[in-house]
Amino acid sequence: MYSSLGRWCYRHPWRVLIAWLLIIVIVAGASRAVGSAYGGTPAAPDAESSLGADILDAHFGRIGAVISGRIVFRAEQGVNDPAVRAAMTELFERVEAIEDVTVGSPYDPDGGRRIAARGPEAGRIAYADVDTGADTGAFEAEDIGIEIGRLIDEVGVRSMDGVQVEVGGAWLSDREPPESETIGLAFAVFVLILAVGSVVAMGMTVGTALIGVGVGAAGVVLLSNVATVPEFAPTIGIMIGIGVGIDYALFIITRYREWVHGGLSAEEATAAALDSAGRAVVFAGATVVVSLLGLLLIGLPFVAGLGLAAAITVTVVMAGSVTLLPAVIGLLGDRITTTRFRGVLASALVAVALLGFGTGFRLLLVGVPLAAVVLVAGSFKTPSNPLRRVVRQREPKPRRETGWYRLSRMVQSRPWLFAVGGTVVLLVLAAPVLGLRLGFSDEGNFAEETTTRRAYDLISEGFGPGANGPLLVVATVSGPQDLATLNDLSGALNRTDGVAFASPAVPSPDGQAAVIRLQPTTGPQDAATEDLVHRIRGEVVPLALDGARLDPLVAGQVAFNIDISDYLAGRIPIFFAAVLGASFLLLMAVFRSLVVPLKAVIMNMLSIGAAYGVVVAVFQWGWLGGLTGVEPAPIEPFIPMMLFAILFGLSMDYEVFLLSRMKEEYERTGDPVNSVADGLAATARVITAAAAIMVVVFGSFVLEDSRPVKLFGLGLATAIAIDATLVRMLIVPSTMELLGARNWWLPRRLDRIIPNLRVEGQLTDRRP
Repeated sequence: MYSSLGRWCYRHPWRVLIAWLLIIVIVAGASRAVGSAYGGTPAAPDAESSLGADILDAHFGRIGAVISGRIVFRAEQGVNDPAVRAAMTELFERVEAIEDVTVGSPYDPDGGRRIAARGPEAGRIAYADVDTGADTGAFEAEDIGIEIGRLIDEVGVRSMDGVQVEVGGAWLSDREPPESETIGLAFAVFVLILAVGSVVAMGMTVGTALIGVGVGAAGVVLLSNVATVPEFAPTIGIMIGIGVGIDYALFIITRYREWVHGGLSAEEATAAALDSAGRAVVFAGATVVVSLLGLLLIGLPFVAGLGLAAAITVTVVMAGSVTLLPAVIGLLGDRITTTRFRGVLASALVAVALLGFGTGFRLLLVGVPLAAVVLVAGSFKTPSNPLRRVVRQREPKPRRETGWYRLSRMVQSRPWLFAVGGTVVLLVLAAPVLGLRLGFSDEGNFAEETTTRRAYDLISEGFGPGANGPLLVVATVSGPQDLATLNDLSGALNRTDGVAFASPAVPSPDGQAAVIRLQPTTGPQDAATEDLVHRIRGEVVPLALDGARLDPLVAGQVAFNIDISDYLAGRIPIFFAAVLGASFLLLMAVFRSLVVPLKAVIMNMLSIGAAYGVVVAVFQWGWLGGLTGVEPAPIEPFIPMMLFAILFGLSMDYEVFLLSRMKEEYERTGDPVNSVADGLAATARVITAAAAIMVVVFGSFVLEDSRPVKLFGLGLATAIAIDATLVRMLIVPSTMELLGARNWWLPRRLDRIIPNLRVEGQLTDRRP
């Protein structure tokens, strides 16, 4: 099937290109017409905080349950100064005039709690609650935040002496579009030219990846209208799509060039490349998709949306790799192997421009017009034009004369040293995982120069750190006796360690519910705040009620985050077991072995654990914070699962590409020793090049503002670097040497039962 697909695409390139063009136009047009609807907040099913939020929403309105953001201000002359009060009141009125926006002003009759009453900032710091409505999406909320900033300037409150005004809340913050992926593309240009020795092949590889990513991103926009998709999901999709897209295209083109050098025609080489590397690409991509779809088992729409968004992108990129590439090869023919100096120089200049765009050094964008000049100058057919000269390529060395073959034989000569030593290194890197703490970061982790962070700091100064994450104790009531009971609970809460203050019970407008506003002494992401919530639920409320029929619920964003973290922590083992089990069965069917898939699962777990360890050290402990711009905070609870799904799938890419070549050599020669070295020598260069590109593409996302995106970028880059070097180049050859022919052992009964999923293609006597 794969060879037939390769032949058909090679012979009918225009049909394939037109089909992809139609797909691009249809998907892009539909996404543009429908628009995005990103948003959604993680919500644990039947969690106490969710039930409490429902009561607040039903009896107090949304502003009693969920606050989108705040307008925080400080006035040296006091917030009740007539001039300050008049200006801020005008601002609040104009903000509330924005469609679907509700403002809770500190100057309202019940707004006194929004004015600092204690400490040196008493009477000088205040805030207004801003709610954007239940149906407002992430980008609409960002626009509202920008509009509020414009109104602040228009009203002129910032120009008043002694007055500082900031817009708080992550929901209203400015979300800069990602630009750092262009750093990875710039690096990919250089690496691909070195790896494949052809500018045209490099352009095909990058172009195929970008087309797949573009279609996938448009598909994610459509998905956001029918599923809960967080606003950073497209960035994650772009990150993964570029990485795997370049990977897949590179493996296929490399295999194609090997077959051409082996004497096959372009069409035969295309068919053979699809029948070998194409099979591996489809299997590896399917493994990534299966891992991502495993997130559906978590049972949270927010997490499922992340998995679906990434899976869509990977699927489209995979389809592009096995259809677009053969078609482009059919169009270009021999030109894919020919490189002129003009192409190399123009590509280098474009890469410089991409680097300038990603780093913000705009002067480097001059590379684009210079590249155009080079291409025009190189088009003149004069005998002395150096730009038209063909770059001579070195003949590839025989496989057993390469450094990779010698590396494998060296590792195989000391298998215990490298197997044990590599495992120890992985365990040391993974050690910080023992201190992993799941939780949510907050606006206190934003960059200090942002208005969001300045608003957070003002609230902490005026009201205490706990004011950035107040708790709400809510209950339905039926009369004055229930209110009296809740007031007794308020007294007990005020006597509880870790509580700054708890308000008296405030009845709802309809008299059917009441709420106690509680402020912890510690911030939202502090472990002490988490302990306080559990203590209130497990000890304070039961003791204070003493048999009363009321059922108070601890709600608010902080309690909400704690419930999500606890829920996801309980689901992680189920998810891990499902993905590991499915991957083990797939690999067993592919490699017809019990030992190889077992080792693959163990080694992948070790490399992923090492990546987790680095993430904990940097993002939770704050190591290298000055370099990465990261402040310590708990690890968002959905990220370990997302990282696991993505990393397990991606690491299987290299497992499949490497071991399929080793198995291919073993089946051809029956030599369990040299088949390992030959397989490594055949794939190490391309695996190293692909991994290097992935590391830079993923690592560049550490430069983004979004903490989850930074975390994903560092985690993915670290895991790929470890997997492609320490695991694939050292641990795999050493363990393969130790086990020898036993690597490929499979009981006969299992051999008859399980399907045969070959990824090596049909072996022929025509070999590269």
